[in-house]
Amino acid sequence: MFELDGRTALVTGAGQGVGAEIARVLAAHGAAVGINDLYAERAAAVIDEIRAAGGRAAPAIADVGDHAAVGRAVEALTAELGDIDILVNNAGLPVGEGFVIRPFERTDPDVWEPWLRVSLYGALHCSRAVVAGMRERGWGRIITISSDAGLEGTPDLVAYSAAKAGVMGMTRALARELGGDGITCNCVALGLMERDEYAPEFPLEEALRGYSIPRMGRASDVAPAVLYIASEEASWVTGQVFAVNGGANVVR
Repeated sequence: MFELDGRTALVTGAGQGVGAEIARVLAAHGAAVGINDLYAERAAAVIDEIRAAGGRAAPAIADVGDHAAVGRAVEALTAELGDIDILVNNAGLPVGEGFVIRPFERTDPDVWEPWLRVSLYGALHCSRAVVAGMRERGWGRIITISSDAGLEGTPDLVAYSAAKAGVMGMTRALARELGGDGITCNCVALGLMERDEYAPEFPLEEALRGYSIPRMGRASDVAPAVLYIASEEASWVTGQVFAVNGGANVVR
């Protein structure tokens, strides 16, 4: 089960953390994997790991917020690894750099724009770049990593919540549009993750008390869910949001 031999995947934001683990797991199950990151050295380190384990991987260096750059990266990756069958929209802002935790009325578009550009527009750009080819071949998987903030909304993180909810709407609409073409579209909504750096004012301990499993998530919790959705075994699963969040929604 869950073998991806002959498939090519593109994982965005795959130079570290959750994205890197997703790329490693997809490669271990037979997929050739494009490693997208802003920084070539981070992508190269993950590529070296995959190749050392006997897998196939290649870089796709681009800012996902730049539509033209995404198109060029996808074209180059396709030439090297083959047509992209599986897209994992994982790229996002590092929490320590991007989170501005404050009431909405004290924010402005300069704060909103990075979240929307990377998390929402990035997913739109990458999906747009691969969907025509998937349609022509009659098979595809578009998987987008979202957040509990998109499911429920997080106070004082309105723009972030809007971006994460936006990709869920994108996913549901694409699922309805593309299901007849053999393409499934799903989201994985994450809770608090171990590798993220939270601002001092973020109520981390209080948030974790709301989890059925009272710990932060790990990349190894996420990658198997993505593997299932990417596989042939999930061919009748589309338009869904898989919550990988320690049971936070159960408690609430």
